[in-house]
Amino acid sequence: MSWNRCGSAGLADGGDSSQSPDVAADNPRKRLLKTPGAALQEYFGFSKFLDGQEEVIAEIVAGRDGLVVMPTGGGKSLCFQIPALCFPGVTLVISPLIALMKDQVDALVERGIAATMINSTQSWPEQRERLEAMRRGEFKLVYVAPERFRAESFLNAIRDVEVSLFAIDEAHCLSQWGHDFRPDYLRLGTALEKIGRPQCVALTATATPVVRHDIRKVLNLRTPFERVSGFSRPNLSLAITAVEKTARKDERMRAVISAHKTGIIYCATRKKVDLVSETLASWGVKCVAYHGGMGDQERERAQEVFIKRQVDIAVATNAFGMGIDRGDVRFVIHYEIPGSVEAYYQEAGRAGRDGEAAVCELLFNYADTRTQEFFIDGANPSSKVIRQIYQYLLNDADGNHEVFRTLEEIAENAEVKNSMAVGSALTMLAKGGFIERFDVQGRRMRGTRLLKPDLLTRNLVLDEGAIEEKDGRDREKLKGMVEMCYARTCRQQWILNYFGEEDATTCGNCDVCRERATGDFRTPTAEEALVVRKALSGVARMSQKGAMGWEGRFGRGRIVQMLSGSKSQEVLNNQLDQLSTYGILAEKTTGYLNGLFRSLADAELVVTVTGDYPLMTLSEKGERVMLGKESFELMWPDEAQKPMGLAESAFDPQLFTMLKDLRFRIAKKEGVPQYIVFSNKVLEALVKFAPSSVEQALAIPGIGEGKAQRYLPPFLEAIRTYRAMK
Repeated sequence: MSWNRCGSAGLADGGDSSQSPDVAADNPRKRLLKTPGAALQEYFGFSKFLDGQEEVIAEIVAGRDGLVVMPTGGGKSLCFQIPALCFPGVTLVISPLIALMKDQVDALVERGIAATMINSTQSWPEQRERLEAMRRGEFKLVYVAPERFRAESFLNAIRDVEVSLFAIDEAHCLSQWGHDFRPDYLRLGTALEKIGRPQCVALTATATPVVRHDIRKVLNLRTPFERVSGFSRPNLSLAITAVEKTARKDERMRAVISAHKTGIIYCATRKKVDLVSETLASWGVKCVAYHGGMGDQERERAQEVFIKRQVDIAVATNAFGMGIDRGDVRFVIHYEIPGSVEAYYQEAGRAGRDGEAAVCELLFNYADTRTQEFFIDGANPSSKVIRQIYQYLLNDADGNHEVFRTLEEIAENAEVKNSMAVGSALTMLAKGGFIERFDVQGRRMRGTRLLKPDLLTRNLVLDEGAIEEKDGRDREKLKGMVEMCYARTCRQQWILNYFGEEDATTCGNCDVCRERATGDFRTPTAEEALVVRKALSGVARMSQKGAMGWEGRFGRGRIVQMLSGSKSQEVLNNQLDQLSTYGILAEKTTGYLNGLFRSLADAELVVTVTGDYPLMTLSEKGERVMLGKESFELMWPDEAQKPMGLAESAFDPQLFTMLKDLRFRIAKKEGVPQYIVFSNKVLEALVKFAPSSVEQALAIPGIGEGKAQRYLPPFLEAIRTYRAMK
């Protein structure tokens, strides 16, 4: 791209910082002090921009407002840092986390760039001193916490500063439909007007079309450019593993840590962060914990320890990682399901920022959605709950119409079960102009001041439609996340479609793609077709209301138990042994049947309906196949048979992961698909039977003389090494 449109020299050679470029044609009031290419070379030591950066920076230096959606690791920060170095005056960067501000400011100062930050950790005299320095032109970039814009004194001080650019990082936080809505961000549109409406650019890593529309509307961006970089992360191997018990989660977690060493484990709650951290400590694995229950200094220290590579594993809630500049994160594990696809993909995107291969594994148990539903309830109090809380404030206010109570105290006294709902209700009341919240000196709490103390609760006017709409949106987001977990299409393709990218191709790198690449996809034999029809008949029978009085109350696990003739308490208590389909596939193992039903879901012959429980039923196509009226193709699960002369041991997922990684490296080196080396079925057999010689391995179906000679030796060596370590 040529920079002549902005009055600057070409970019590829870095430009000449000694020259004073002409005024940008689109914005004659803004003179560029140097070219973007020159700033990139001088301060960052690069001669070229990353994909997508060049176009965005061209629009910004042309003086236009804009919205930038660029995936984690794509270099969003440079998109406003480079223009800041080219513009006169100061660039304000709105950032939500103090630790994130500190990291970026420290990095800029190390490069010789005049940068600082203003947030709640500083006293007003300290903030005023930095504002005076801004007026004197001593800073090029100033990172500001969004809550600073609550204070009129701060806004008044900013009016006297030459603000060339107002850059809003993590801009999804200002959308109520975003996955990390922060009420303080809503003030930014008004703040822009109060400080003279400088040029504004909003940046985020993940935003659906709805969220992007909300960002443009709230900020009232003026004829903005919009750049949405591709969401695809081809170096990430996405996987979703269904787990029924904590022990299985820990087993998978241990396998991933053993294979990939460096990463982040995301947990939904503070309590779970502590439990997982204790589990890792019991294994002798060093880690750092991070959650909202820790003090600011504790969190800052935890983040610093991880960034400086003093510890290789962080166990954290979702706030951790925003802006983390550590490229060698080789894995991200979600210990529980996140509340939205946006949150999941942003957190997963913190792996592999150096462009090297990384794995992202979600440990999915449907029961974990209860935690996210609790969060949704807390974020979306009903109008009844809001009125309860308002009435309590009226009753408890002192002579100055002020209340000094923690959220927990308000919840208890107002008889609200979910203390999270109190914070959300207070935010809504503040937004409506009924109250204001203020910091209390020396205490980790905020006070509440009634702005209309004579207003009775019955006269409180609330936008109940908007309240219900947001609640519905949040529940739809969780529903979308659950649908992604049950989907058996390419993970990356599913996510790209979710974000509005049409015609996305399969990634070839996720668990679904790998399974298909090494599997057995074909039309059935007559015997296999009969097995499928029996399985579908079982689904149909358990989806119908019968003499037992139940209707459609069963998921895959219970259906498999019924078809295999299980005598478990759950089967007998529900009288499933009385069904005509009970035990009709008793000759098949439960492992085979579970695999079969996953394949039936992939082929859209059965569907899972989410609600209180995940319930399986037939699709229209599945019904036609059951009746023999339609043909089909399927990924056929393995019916493993024990090789002659080998003793079988318990399946070790850690060894399996190691062998899969070895296969990946060999296939990449030779430039062949992974299944050409060995199929998943062969790897599973190598794990179960752990052959110690080529002769023993030849007894495993799928290993012939040719493959044994070409590929087998490193696998046998890996097995020997692993067993010696055990």
